Amino acid sequence: MFQEMENFEFSTELLPGLPEELGLECLSRLPCTAHRLASRVYHRWRDLLQSPDFYYHRKKLGYTQKFACLVLSFNGGTVNGPKKPGVSPSYGIAVFDSVSQRWDRLPVHRYPNGLPLFCQLASCEGKLVVMGGWDPVSYDPVTDVFIYDFMTQQWRQGKDMPSKRSFFAIGACLGRVFIAGGHDENKNALRSAWVYDLRMDEWSQLGEMSEERDECEGVEIEEDEFWVVSGYRTESQGQFDGSADVYGLKSGQWRRVEGVWEPGRCPRSCVGMGKDGKLVNWAELSPAVRVGACGISLGRRVLVTGSGYQGGPHGYYMVEMKEGQHSKLEKLDVPDEFSGCVQSGCYAEI
Repeated sequence: MFQEMENFEFSTELLPGLPEELGLECLSRLPCTAHRLASRVYHRWRDLLQSPDFYYHRKKLGYTQKFACLVLSFNGGTVNGPKKPGVSPSYGIAVFDSVSQRWDRLPVHRYPNGLPLFCQLASCEGKLVVMGGWDPVSYDPVTDVFIYDFMTQQWRQGKDMPSKRSFFAIGACLGRVFIAGGHDENKNALRSAWVYDLRMDEWSQLGEMSEERDECEGVEIEEDEFWVVSGYRTESQGQFDGSADVYGLKSGQWRRVEGVWEPGRCPRSCVGMGKDGKLVNWAELSPAVRVGACGISLGRRVLVTGSGYQGGPHGYYMVEMKEGQHSKLEKLDVPDEFSGCVQSGCYAEI
């Protein structure tokens, strides 16, 4: 468990002439967009701003903000290239600030032809983790793990995944990234699960789920549970199950839950948790997003993307979730370069 911020040792004043408590309060209110510049002012500010304890201190006080991070298609063959009709899209990472309505693109690390296809995103402690997928040129599965630090605006390479797996469930909480299910290089569905510790840069194996789950979806619930929803077994290709395996972060045990998902329906990127504690299918919110739906929870509001029909234009919407109901979808005006198809995504709390 992480130490409380009051135990953080200071050798000199954070802000000259102010008590440590007030100095800490002032720096806690600093917007995340100013952290990189502030870290260059004073070595104590740098150490503080990069501390996980300071991150959780800001989160406890309500000074963090959630951003949507999306694996998004960009036409033109290269991520930074112009759109060209008839050219296969490459994928990059778009970041959306729902407060300012600003869109940004993160630099793609290592891959000049775009991100690995079907790679997975997760985020914790102000960092974005990109994991797995298929090489965009050879289509071979990769075990790469890369971490983007929003404070330093730099990438670093993490320890490779223990084995090659595709279409797995992913979730993150308290500095750890959980993966489960998917399939191996021989298309065999998997029931195994692993956890990656960002600080230690180490992988640890978890117990196995109740059954194999290929093309399953991961949902993390607060700091308590990691849900692995639906999926199918090797001998049941495409026959999506209605159950879920739930991993208790405190107990370290799996439990199986029946009847939480519509059998036969693919859960990829379209599973969320409603205010009533029940799973939500984002594709059912509106006919406008019934194809290729993806939902990113940003607190009380959710960014939902999708199309009204196969091959149709991709729309972006905000919707406010309430217990037992939701408000009408509010269409967003998205810059053309960010209007491509969303493959997957997550939120990053910074």
